[in-house]
Amino acid sequence: MDRVTAARVFVEIVERGGLSPAAASLEMSRPMVTRYLAAMEHWAGTRLLHRTTRQISLTEAGSQALQDCRQLLDVAQRFPIASARSVQGLIRVSCAHVFSQYILAPALSRFLAQYPQVTVDLQVSDQAVNLVANRIDLAIRSTNHPDPQLVARPLGQCVSVLCAAPAYLEKHGEPKQVEDLMLHNCLTHHYFSKSLWAFQARKNQPPKSVPVNGSMSASESTVLLAAALQGAGITMQPVFAVLPYLQTGQLVEVLGHEHVQDLAIYGLYASHQGMTPLLRTLLDFLVHWFSQQDPAGGIRPFHQ
Repeated sequence: MDRVTAARVFVEIVERGGLSPAAASLEMSRPMVTRYLAAMEHWAGTRLLHRTTRQISLTEAGSQALQDCRQLLDVAQRFPIASARSVQGLIRVSCAHVFSQYILAPALSRFLAQYPQVTVDLQVSDQAVNLVANRIDLAIRSTNHPDPQLVARPLGQCVSVLCAAPAYLEKHGEPKQVEDLMLHNCLTHHYFSKSLWAFQARKNQPPKSVPVNGSMSASESTVLLAAALQGAGITMQPVFAVLPYLQTGQLVEVLGHEHVQDLAIYGLYASHQGMTPLLRTLLDFLVHWFSQQDPAGGIRPFHQ
């Protein structure tokens, strides 16, 4: 985690008198504030706050940490890495359709508000593109196997679920275990786990994978989502795309006791030599932006 941000969070917790007021002040989720505090205490090797349901108070180590954090923030304020005026120009970004719509568009909107001299050319494609041939500065991709020829900066983890419309499950029944998926109409993506759906290890059980097939495959996940909503079959979708439909009951999670394998989210670029101040600033911004997302929304911090 970014230590300057952690210091800012810690100071806000102390000055605002709690985690929830700090989260509101920073426009950050409360779980993220809790994680930054946990990181601070991990780095310090001791508790920094005494916490009750009504109030917080500093431990002895916390009092020293508060002074250190204020000094760090003062230095960061006097020596900014890049000012809004110094970051300018055009940057070309490639991203998959569903990710650009639900995740990247809000992030880029915030970035452009902070750096008004920047222009973003967002090229949307679910297929991996040649960055050099297409003059792409940065590709945002969900994959557990980034191209070894590119520089990959981890941004986060994308959580997915299996789901289907109630009408489909009423007609065909609900799978009880992952092997049952072989008997169902599974709507598959051309570029992501088309014929093999993978599940993470559970307690005392190894990871699982199952071959799947169905009457429809597509190169764009929102097409599969639309088909699933019409009762066409079972689809694997990122949580952030289907959460509203799960909440309204238009879709039902399938095999909820299993955990679909997460996909890492990377910022990919051609080489360190081609790293421009604008690209570095955007990557730093995205790392910070992803770290503030609520895990309940389907985006988690990156982990190996």
